[in-house]
Amino acid sequence: MRAAMFRGPNQPLSIEEVEIDAPQDREVLVKTAACGVCHSDLHFVDGLYPHPTPAVLGHEAAGVVEQVGPGVTYLKPGDHVIACLSVFCGYCEQCLTGHPNRCYNRSATQRPPAAKPRLLAGGKPVFQFLEISGYAEKILVHENALVKIPEAMPLDRAALIGCGVTTGLGAVLNTAKIEAGSTVAVFGAGGVGLAAIQGARLAGARVIIAVDMHESKLALAKRLGATHAVDASQGDPVGAIRGIVRGGVQYSFEAIGLKAVAEQAFEALAPGGVATIVGMIPIGQKVEVDGFSLFWGERRLQGCNMGSNRFRVDMPRYIDLYMQGRLNLDDMITKRGALEDVNEAFRAMKAGEVARTVLTF
Repeated sequence: MRAAMFRGPNQPLSIEEVEIDAPQDREVLVKTAACGVCHSDLHFVDGLYPHPTPAVLGHEAAGVVEQVGPGVTYLKPGDHVIACLSVFCGYCEQCLTGHPNRCYNRSATQRPPAAKPRLLAGGKPVFQFLEISGYAEKILVHENALVKIPEAMPLDRAALIGCGVTTGLGAVLNTAKIEAGSTVAVFGAGGVGLAAIQGARLAGARVIIAVDMHESKLALAKRLGATHAVDASQGDPVGAIRGIVRGGVQYSFEAIGLKAVAEQAFEALAPGGVATIVGMIPIGQKVEVDGFSLFWGERRLQGCNMGSNRFRVDMPRYIDLYMQGRLNLDDMITKRGALEDVNEAFRAMKAGEVARTVLTF
């Protein structure tokens, strides 16, 4: 099969032939229909996060089951599925207490070290990115990395749910659990931020402030539910937010992955407010907040991993919302392309030209 190979940081991905194994115990082979190009992948391409090479990147994928291995009872060939990087074992303490996204026994969903690798190129192992490797014509994953979805759901839009939508909606609905009538600021109007804005709208927030540096993305944010837009390229966004909501907002979300923006998200809070950091801040960087604000204002700063998801429960709900016309996924896709367009998709993302590019197969 063809796949987009990652050979090292700050290098373009190369389209290469990769051998994919047959599914073994509890594994599923999926023919990829679509894969979103997520900012998380770009962090590894830019060297902000380390990853062994060679590897096939991509993780926001949807497709059709082609073959299942022994022991698989949840899926069968022909099923439509979304892949999720929150692969779970199902029996560790985190899984059993309702937090499968925090599963600490993921080795149980991987092949033993001595077993044949799932991916090979030129007879040598290829590392699987986030246990998915979605920039490929097929993916081979543990069954607990997949959720079955209705065939009526378009697979190019379903792919977005695999990461960005689940992360953004989940940050609002699962992690922060915002209240109806509350005030919200979302820093970053990319795929995750736009999903967070829609989550705030669905939850009944009365003020939803989108913060970004690109007018086109702010316009899209307002179309998807933001009540106000702040252009951070024109001045201090914290001051602008406090000009809209006196004293600051009750909830803020950082959906970019920048230290300075995470600090702004905290500074924009009203007393008692909660800032949720969703973006992947580069390893080694520290987020600094005013200690007095923590104490006197009872403001809080918290992290969020993949929207605190229970993806086999959450994703079907998000599909229902889409099918009912209450969740807009269509407008979140700015461009579509083929596998060969993956490097152009990264360029457009860095330039702020797109909310999401989806590669279709």
